Amino acid sequence: MQKTQIVINGSKEKPISIDISFKKTNQLKPIIIFCHGFKGFKDWGHFNLIADEFAKHDFVFVKFNFSYNGTTPENPVDFSDLDAFGNNNFSIELDDLGLVIDYIESAAGQYEGNKNEIYLIGHSRGGGIAILKTYEDSRIKKMASWASVKDVTDFFINQDVDKWKADEIIYTLNGRTQQNMPLYFQIYENYVANKERLNIPKAAVNISVPWLIVHGTNDTSVLYSYAKQLHKWNTKSELFSIEDADHTFGGKHPWNEDELPADSKILTEKTIAFFKQ
Repeated sequence: MQKTQIVINGSKEKPISIDISFKKTNQLKPIIIFCHGFKGFKDWGHFNLIADEFAKHDFVFVKFNFSYNGTTPENPVDFSDLDAFGNNNFSIELDDLGLVIDYIESAAGQYEGNKNEIYLIGHSRGGGIAILKTYEDSRIKKMASWASVKDVTDFFINQDVDKWKADEIIYTLNGRTQQNMPLYFQIYENYVANKERLNIPKAAVNISVPWLIVHGTNDTSVLYSYAKQLHKWNTKSELFSIEDADHTFGGKHPWNEDELPADSKILTEKTIAFFKQ
């Protein structure tokens, strides 16, 4: 297994850390770019095992940290830059993903990647980013959303926007680390200023490439009904449910096992088969 770690410049001043995994066969392979979710990062839980599984099946698997996700290249598994976390927004993540695609497209040959076969996977909020990018970027040939959000507005649904604006900040508790993580009002302002670009329902309706929607029926973080709504908006998509699976498909951080959790095995096997069609 070939593994490479690189850092590129993000859409603002912060860097993007990237992992690239592939099995050397001297043949070009489809490239999968994986987008982590809210409070996520590229090395969360069992994501490294997932990368290995796709690489074993002759894909180039690329995972990365959004530049403002709160981690740093020096501390890739800790939220050590909470100010960056609070200043993250959907436009930054879309632009970061575009820069990752640009790099992978330009350097594909180094990793036995086929630059004409670029696929996306997005988990949770990263699923929303993958949907938006697939709609706006014709380089994406296939896409899978895992436990994906269905609308940017869901992120604000329980917020008192006027109070948030007055205070300029709210906090979200990270149950794993017990950190109170800031969310500055700029994320809402960014949404208002970019409503058209950040319109997940519109993007979903208009996606024309093959799209696999995977969701656990016991997801309490992002409800299974969201997957059904996405599929309703795009009836050409394929909806695959995993009975009783949770939001992370059995994974947790840290993940100290050598094997994927059972639901994640189902998840990866289904996604691999879909991308090989």
